[in-house]
Formats: sequence, structure tokens, C-alpha cells
Amino acid sequence: MSAEKYGPEYQESRTGAMVGTGQPEEEMSVGRYAATRISTLKPPMAKAPNPFKLLAMLNTQQWLFFLVSFLAWSWDAFDFFTVSLTVTDLSVAFDKTKADITWGITLVLMLRSVGSIIFGVAADRYGRKWPFVVNNILFIVLELGTGFCQTYNQFLACRALFGIAMGGLYGNVAATALEDCPEAARGIVSGMLQQGYAFGYLLATVFARALVDTTKHGWRPLFWFGACPPILLIAFRLCLPETQSFIERQRVRQAGHNIGKTFVAEGRVALKRHWLLLIYLVVLMAGFNFMSHGSQDLYPTMLTNQYNFSANAVTVTQVVANLGAMTGGTLIGYCSQIFGRRFSIIFISIVGGALLYPYTFTSSKAVIAAAFFEQFCVQGAWGVIPIHLMELSPGSFRTFVVGTSYQLGNLVSSASSTIEATIGERFPLPPKGKTSRYAYGKVICIFMGCVYAYVIILTLVGPEYRGRHMGVAHDADLQEAAGAEAVDRIAHADAHRTNSDEVSDEEKWRRM
Repeated sequence: MSAEKYGPEYQESRTGAMVGTGQPEEEMSVGRYAATRISTLKPPMAKAPNPFKLLAMLNTQQWLFFLVSFLAWSWDAFDFFTVSLTVTDLSVAFDKTKADITWGITLVLMLRSVGSIIFGVAADRYGRKWPFVVNNILFIVLELGTGFCQTYNQFLACRALFGIAMGGLYGNVAATALEDCPEAARGIVSGMLQQGYAFGYLLATVFARALVDTTKHGWRPLFWFGACPPILLIAFRLCLPETQSFIERQRVRQAGHNIGKTFVAEGRVALKRHWLLLIYLVVLMAGFNFMSHGSQDLYPTMLTNQYNFSANAVTVTQVVANLGAMTGGTLIGYCSQIFGRRFSIIFISIVGGALLYPYTFTSSKAVIAAAFFEQFCVQGAWGVIPIHLMELSPGSFRTFVVGTSYQLGNLVSSASSTIEATIGERFPLPPKGKTSRYAYGKVICIFMGCVYAYVIILTLVGPEYRGRHMGVAHDADLQEAAGAEAVDRIAHADAHRTNSDEVSDEEKWRRM
């Protein structure tokens, strides 16, 4: 079967071309690559479509894939924040210091990368559905287990296992929500998906208020309640099939000599061709995680310790900041489809850097406005990340690469609050009674300024595959591993079926 049947973009993919540039990756020298970093940053200025029309491009199945992914990612965040919102209660229950309890948070962050590797490989080999189901079964068991813990060691054991389960979900939901998504709608859907994390934090804040210390069981009902929604998520996911992209890829593997051997061959090809890109993604995600943790983790402490905010005032500020995060992630994700992924990240990072002074040096309630717009910028940059990682990742290992790069970056940045707190103690303020006070705002401002610069530089030097085709017909790695003949046969059959039974996404967009 000749490549000409699928057009020039398919032919480029046969030579390993970078979609969007037409430049074969293997043929680009280091000097040529460096010379194109500025020129490729120029915004493509794609047509700015009506976002509601973009969302209307998703068919029912694609909407259901997005919805189950968004809800799962939101509840994943809810389960994570149950500990950080009950640190004081847990320290009393287990007769430990607050620092001891925060080890439960640290263990989760440390072991998430283990889960991303295990569940990422499983999802790329066996499909998105069943690893998702196992993930959520573990959430149920471990949230219930945490709620019934009687000793500190039991608590740490449950949270360590929860870290493995939590680490396996991000790559799975990103692949489920985005790999079948119409190309024109990827940016806005990516931004909406990422903000499930902020939405989960808001839910955790609300239910912590409603459930903690409102019964004789104290903090435990929050964890028991956290185990309930995953039951519904499992039922929801079982009603849905695998994504079309995975089904197509699995058919190519079946057309080869052996599914398992083909999958292993894909792994070897991916490592051989993309090892440097994989390292880059981990380093990039370390910067992004430093950005979120550095701007958020110590911020409530700054408000209470340095600026004497009440607990209610801190809660209001945090809620408003998260509303800004959800707004920014969705809007900048949408804009990345127009201006490009790298340009959008760099632009919003520069704006976020300009807002650091009011974010950290405003001592009145007016800081709420600064918090809204600073988190608008932080999560605005994050809103581009799910689809940016999906487009950069090797097709055969999207779940593994997206999840593992994100979680390894999280691991690197897990000490953000400790670094800021330790440096902050070098800038003491006049104490309030017996309470020591520190200029945490100054430290957060300087730290975040460095992080923004780091993210801007890394994004500038990195690649961008905006608009990359995610089907097997455009996957040179799979062609090398499974054989071009197998790929041609499946791609031709799918193309014939699509042309006969469906209207293309581009045609639907032209008709709007």
C-alpha cells in the first residue's frame, strides 16, 4: 500500500517528520534546531473560533470520555487534599506533630512516580479502561482504610499505597480525554481537563467544612465519604469502550507477529528515538510543578503568619485563587490553539512574573484580586500542559510518558514548601506575642521569579507539535516496530470506513 494514498502529512510521518514544521527530526542538526527556536515561536495566528462551536465538535462518546476523565481527576485531587485539610486533627488523633503528619503528604508525592510507571505501561499495553478501574478500586480501599486507621504507622502505610494509585491516574485520564478529541478543540479541552485539580481542591474545602468535626467521628467521615464517588466512576467507565486511537493501535499490533513482542519493540524504538525528549519532558514538568507548589503550598502560611489573616479570610482567598486557576487554565488552553503551545506558556508566565509583587507584598484583603490573577497565570500555563505532553509523547506510550514525566517532575518539586520555609526563617519579622513571624512573601516572590525564568527558558528551547496527528497512520515508531505493511493495512481500512460513514472534523468545522 503506497503512502500517497494518505497525503503529504502521512508521507512526512513516514520519515519521522515533526508535525507542524515538516522538518524531519532525524535530519535536523543541533545548530539548525537552535536557530529555529525563535522563528518557530511566532504565533501561527490560527482562526479564533467560537469556543462553543469547538466544544460542539465533540461527539457523544468524546464528551463522555472527557467527563469521566475530568470527574476522576477532580476526585483524585479531592482524595489528595483530604490530608492537608485535616493535618491538625490527624496530629491530635495519632499524638504526633504536624510535621510528622505531613510525611503522609510527602510519601504520596514520592510514590506517585511508581504508580505512573506501573499503570502507564499497563494502560498503553492493555487499554485505558481496566487500569482506570483498578486505580479507582484502590482509591476506595485506601480512603476507607485511612478513615479506619488507629495508629500512625497504619496511616503512613495507607498514604504510601495511595500515592502509587494516585500516580497512575493522570496519564490515563489525559489519554482518555484527548487522544480522540478533534484537533481544533484540543486546546480548550486540555485547559478544562487540567482544572479538575483545582475543582477537586474546592470540593475538598467544602466537604471538609461540612464533615470534619461535625460528628463524634471527627475527621474520619471526610475519608469515608471520599471512598464513595469512585464507585460511580467505575460504573461510568465500564459503560464506555476503549478510545478509538487505542483500538486502532491494538489492531496494528494484532496484525503483526505477536502483540506482546510488538509492544516491546515499540518501547525499544521509542527509547532509541526519543530518549532526549523524555528527559526534557521530566525537566520541564519539574519547572511546572515548582511553579504550582511554589506559588500555593506556603501561601496560606504567609497570609496567616506574615499578614495576620484569619482562618476564614485565608479560606476565602484560597477559594478565589482557585476560581482564577480554573478560569485561566480553560482560557489559556483555548488560546494555545490559536497562538501555539510554547508562545502561550511563555506569554502567561511573563504576565505571572509581573504579578508576583502584588501577590506577595499586599497585606490587606485586596490581595484576593492578586491571588485570582496570579493563579490565573499559573494554571493558565498548566492548562496547555495535557495536550502539549500528549502531542510530544511517542504514540505507543502516551499514558506512560505523560503520567511519568508529570509525576517525576512532581517528585523533584516536592520539597518546594520546605525550601521556601527554610529560607523564610532567615528573614525574621517582629514576633506577635510568642509566635515567630517571617517574611515569607519576599521568599515566595524571589523563588517564583526564578521558577518563571526557568519555565520560560525551557519552553523556549523545547519542541512543539501542535496539531500532531495521533492515529497510527502518522506514527513512524509503530511502523518501525510493527512493520509498514501492517500499519498501511489498518490505516487504509480505517480511512475507508471514516470516508464512508463519517464527516471529518475539519468538514464539520467548515459547515458551522
